[in-house]
Amino acid sequence: MTIKKPCVLVIHGPNLNLLGKREPNIYGKLTLDEINANILDKANKLGIIVDFIQSNHEGSIVDALQEAEGQYKGIIINAAAFTHYSIAIRDAIAAITVPAIEVHLSNIYKRESFRHHSIISSVVYGQISGFGGSSYLLALEAVADIISNES
Repeated sequence: MTIKKPCVLVIHGPNLNLLGKREPNIYGKLTLDEINANILDKANKLGIIVDFIQSNHEGSIVDALQEAEGQYKGIIINAAAFTHYSIAIRDAIAAITVPAIEVHLSNIYKRESFRHHSIISSVVYGQISGFGGSSYLLALEAVADIISNES
């Protein structure tokens, strides 16, 4: 008998494909590929399978969230700029039962005032921000705990 590993979806929002080049003083020097490699390494240690998407398009993120139901045990989402105004992404998270954790590389509360409000924070399981690429790893640990508590 083989035991199926839980699967987690990691969603990277707009402009995260530019990591490593885009404002490294704010977002760090790691590229998105390097962050994903670190996530995969941590996931392997936790016994979790991870799928990744990165999109600069709000509708693609909404589609991925809607399709996650029944396919994933958890979602880690860095909605990037959409965090602050996308009611569509907020409503897609609210419409599914898959627990989602909001992630930000920078501490959004130490930045411009328009970044201090997250539209999605009221519908996610929790929020991790300000730890650079490690924010994703902390979120993965949290998802692993949520999954183990559901079992």
